[in-house]
Amino acid sequence: MIAKKAFISILVIIFLTSCNFIFNNNNAGIEEVNFGTKKTDLLKIKSFPDNQTPRNIILVIGDGTGINQMTLARLAIGGPDYRLSLDQMPVTGLMLIHSLNDIYTDSAAAGTAWATGFKTKNRYLSMLPDKKNLKTLPEKLSEKGFMSGIVATSSVTHATPAAFYAHIDSRYKEIEIANQLLESPIKVALGGGKEFFDLDKVNAEHTLLLSKTELKSINSKSKVIGLFDEDGIKRSPEKPTQLDMTKFALSHLEQSTKNCSGFFLMSEGSQIDWAGHSNDTNYLINEFIDFDNTIKDLINFVTIDENTLLIVTADHETGGLQVLKQEKGKIIIQWLNGKHTAQPVTVHAYGPGANLFTGVMDNTEIHNKILEIINYKNLQKSKCS
Repeated sequence: MIAKKAFISILVIIFLTSCNFIFNNNNAGIEEVNFGTKKTDLLKIKSFPDNQTPRNIILVIGDGTGINQMTLARLAIGGPDYRLSLDQMPVTGLMLIHSLNDIYTDSAAAGTAWATGFKTKNRYLSMLPDKKNLKTLPEKLSEKGFMSGIVATSSVTHATPAAFYAHIDSRYKEIEIANQLLESPIKVALGGGKEFFDLDKVNAEHTLLLSKTELKSINSKSKVIGLFDEDGIKRSPEKPTQLDMTKFALSHLEQSTKNCSGFFLMSEGSQIDWAGHSNDTNYLINEFIDFDNTIKDLINFVTIDENTLLIVTADHETGGLQVLKQEKGKIIIQWLNGKHTAQPVTVHAYGPGANLFTGVMDNTEIHNKILEIINYKNLQKSKCS
């Protein structure tokens, strides 16, 4: 009898524990977030002829940024009626993101799709599964008189920036990736990743920047490499932001290509993704503010320059973020996991050629549309130095 009662007690405990697990699991990751009070800064947006060919291309990546990351940032910065700088870009599309071997993509395969126009396996960088190298956008453009630059708040050897210059079967071979950067046609590379480089070698052959104070106009024909932290850039007043680095890279490329065909610049808000992996909401919002400030500055550049196409997108969504409801004056959100999801992401465009980025597209089409817009096939071979 005692054994039977003990057995029943154990069953009751298991049942209650299971119920508690289910309840807690259903409520896991739920948070309250305050509404923001910032007023929208309305930007001047111009119209461009559909047949105008841009001289320059700027591709901005919000790593891990799904539509709910944008929704939360909008609400947390300014509230329901607030409009991000990103929201003010006049052309919007939807991008499908699957890699060659999975319905979800990592940043390496997604970066490869943009950089080369080909699908590859997750973790591969501008290389097919059979180890065949794929020519990247900067490599193609360098043959036609363009200069290229990359900016990232991660290491410059991290998956997204590396896809534009490295050819390797693992994104984690960062020392080898660093060496490939030194031999690539990238004119300016700014981010973290100091630990992966031989700094004496870099300094001997290139212009090496190691502090925020060095981000000022320089007159150098050598490659400029800025390494502002050991790995990803830790946010502090002493470290450059995505905006700081993008402004420098933009200015340097603009000055360096006055007598050339133009330039290509990729700038990534890398750590929006890291915030998603750790389900850190404050981290996400702070990274997104820098990301959107960068977009604001670039929109203003496009408006003044009138000859540059700006494209903003993401590689994937991270964290399964859900914006659920408003309750007692708070935004109620929930993180579902700490992983990438397979949901499509948005594409935004402004400037000459932006009209091609409407509707649903594959991530490989970003590469193809860029080449189409600049009439790549009919450009004469030339060298920009």
